Amino acid sequence: MPVPVAPRRWPLLGHTPAMLLRRAKFTDALREHGDVVRLDLGPLHAFFVTDPSLTHEVLVTQGAKFRKGALFDKFQPYLGTGLLLSNGEFHLRQRRMVQPAFHRDRMAAYAATMTRAARSMADSWQPGEVRVVENDMQELAVTIVGEALFSTELGQRAVAEVRRSIFTVIQQGMVRALSPSFVEKLPLPGNRAFDAAIARMKAVVLQVIESWRTDGADHGDVLSMLLLAQDDGTGMTDQQTYDEVLTLLTAGIETTAIALAWALHEVGSNPEVERRLHAEVDALPGPATFADLPRLPYAAQIVRETLRRYPIWFVMRRTLTEVRLGPVTLPAGAEVIISPHALHHDPRFFPDPDRFDPSRWTPEFTAGLPRGAFIPFGGGNRQCLGNTFAHTEIVLTLATVAARWRLVPTRPARVRFTSAPYPDGLLMKAVPRH
Repeated sequence: MPVPVAPRRWPLLGHTPAMLLRRAKFTDALREHGDVVRLDLGPLHAFFVTDPSLTHEVLVTQGAKFRKGALFDKFQPYLGTGLLLSNGEFHLRQRRMVQPAFHRDRMAAYAATMTRAARSMADSWQPGEVRVVENDMQELAVTIVGEALFSTELGQRAVAEVRRSIFTVIQQGMVRALSPSFVEKLPLPGNRAFDAAIARMKAVVLQVIESWRTDGADHGDVLSMLLLAQDDGTGMTDQQTYDEVLTLLTAGIETTAIALAWALHEVGSNPEVERRLHAEVDALPGPATFADLPRLPYAAQIVRETLRRYPIWFVMRRTLTEVRLGPVTLPAGAEVIISPHALHHDPRFFPDPDRFDPSRWTPEFTAGLPRGAFIPFGGGNRQCLGNTFAHTEIVLTLATVAARWRLVPTRPARVRFTSAPYPDGLLMKAVPRH
């Protein structure tokens, strides 16, 4: 069966201009053209999957027939072969070694870091001042992930460098990934900033790893667990450890910071959502802690709705063999694109998808969703290991802020798309609740 070709194709450049200019508006509309639609990214042909059940096949049911795709190939020279970019048996081996760092038994310690950092942030605000909320949330996410990764004094230097460099890596990396290969070799300001940020972060993280090797002590942080982890009697090399650290930084900061900023904006913009959150938080016996998570079900609904409304834009996979997806047969080596943003805004499964409505997340609604319709953390053996970490961080931060402050928007929200819908100058006034 022939695969329909998406509209807005340019000569030579294909659909790349449409994707860079219209971002999610372009990819969200592809469902109108079929369950599988062909996109041309310059000379590269790709197949965009719009159907949830076929998405589930790519990620889970037939997941063994896929590996990471072209988007990740563009990142690999800079981000290495951590869990985000590796494939096959090496990926499974690394996953086995990293997984214990995110076991539930360790979440209480991480949660203590989260609440301490969130309280420190809330303590620093002044009544009536206008905060740039995405900046605050980026700073908070870097602090939390950095302190969970590195507990030593030298590690704090690494955290400072991450704070300086990580968002340049993430944002310029997406531009590179969507551009023809020759663009990254041009002496453009964005290219120079990206290369310098990668070099600085690599130098300081490798210095921390070398210091740990000399020390050899378990500091109770994620880095210690990575360096102590073994599979079949062997551990990670310094380069493999660095790759996993960079993976955890990029995956653990961007998505969480974006979700936190948008969650606070949506709470401040919706009086009924704010009222229900405040009532739930006020009923706690004291400041929110890890033990209070079961008492915060509405906060958890806010998190789910935020992850639905503001997910990452798209991910790519490559077929390892011929694969049948519904009526379409894809050859080996075919590039496949999946868009969490497009799936999460499909009105067939999320009525009035642009409306922020945490109350939609009832058990009945969740049970009725087709598999593949809601994938904020991916799926299958590629599902993000840090999903519980991120969910816990957002819930506890929401509860900590809501106990002290109302954040009132001072202007309409603006969106700047890169790999996800970034808030652009999300200005909110801090108003004391008590």
